Formats: sequence, structure tokens, C-alpha cells
Amino acid sequence: MSFDVICFDCDSTLSKIEGIDELAGRVGLGEEMSRLTEAAMNGVVPLEAVYEQRLSMIRPDRDSINWLADLYVEGIVDGAREVFEALLMSQRASSKAKEVHIISGGIRQAILPLARCLGLPEAHVHAVDIYFNEDGSYRGYEQSSPLARSGGKAEICRQLLKPQRSMVMIGDGKTDMEAKQAGVSVIGFGGVVDRPVVRELADFYSAEPTLISILAYIL
Repeated sequence: MSFDVICFDCDSTLSKIEGIDELAGRVGLGEEMSRLTEAAMNGVVPLEAVYEQRLSMIRPDRDSINWLADLYVEGIVDGAREVFEALLMSQRASSKAKEVHIISGGIRQAILPLARCLGLPEAHVHAVDIYFNEDGSYRGYEQSSPLARSGGKAEICRQLLKPQRSMVMIGDGKTDMEAKQAGVSVIGFGGVVDRPVVRELADFYSAEPTLISILAYIL
């Protein structure tokens, strides 16, 4: 099936890392943070129950966000560049313009450099902004963002979906599968982390280690 709007999660989908876990590991909280992330991604606890807790524990400063941005690019998933090249080429060649977006509960400033590497404009990156004090220390995050709570990806999908257009969301976690609430198709990508709950909920599923495996479902 060919879709008009194609949306990707970032962590463990476009990049092999989980950004919040990397930030936690940098300040000695890696093991504890991984447990919280797994609980949220598997749907054991709602995202909003851990989102603020994780950031208040880590308190990421501007330097750590820049460091994380580099990790996202270094850890790009096999085939991601080729998939985006194919989608953006299809976008240019099609009379009915396609749209490609990133929808992530991750930190927007850290994801933007990866998006640029993939040829995606900033306006097509939907994630959570972090705020800093003048000295670069952590001040807070965009608490009003739908992406900091359960069902947020469905909310963003509703905003992006126009009448008579079809949409698909590709991701590795339970929060990505919630996009079905907006009436869109979902593809589970288990090439980095294989989650049974995603296998169960996804309309299509790929556990191949390369993202190229999902092209057959979306073009």
C-alpha cells in the first residue's frame, strides 16, 4: 500500500540508541533509567508517569544535548538514509505530494541534526523542546507537548492528517502503536528492539535489522 504521509519514530527506529538512556548513562543513572524507559515503551506504565521524573533526575544541560545529537547521527539505523532518499525522491516525482515526518517523544534539539542528515526540514520534526538557563544548565521542558504523554503521537497524527489522505506511523514502542487511535496504519520496527506488544498491535511488522525492510509496506 502507498501512503501519502509517512511518519517515523526516532529512538530505536531511525537511530539505534534510546536518547534518554544515553543521557542517564552519562550521569551514572543508566540502569535505573533503562528500566523506566522499557516500562513506558512496553506500555506497562503511561509515558507521563515517567517523562518528568526522568528529566528531573538527569537535568540535561546544553552540552549534553549536543553530545546526544552526535550519538543519534553516529547510531543511524542501517538503511535509514536509503529509505529517506527513496521517500523524498518519490515525493518529488509524485503528482500527489508525499510528506515525511519524525514524531518522537525525544528531545527536539538532539534530533534535529539527524533529521538534517536525512534531508528532512525542521518543520517536519515533532518532538519535545528542552529549555536552558543562560549558563546552559537545564531549566525545564515543554510540558504542554502532547508527546510527553500517552496518546500524544495520535494527537500529532490527527493534526497532520488531511481529508482523503492516508498515513502510516513506523516505530518500535507501544507509544507508536497508539497512533492507531487517529485512524492511521502502524508498522512495528523490531530491527533494534523486538517488543512482543508491538508485534501484537502493529498492522505490519518487521524484525529485519535494516529499515529498508519497511519500504515494501509504504511505497
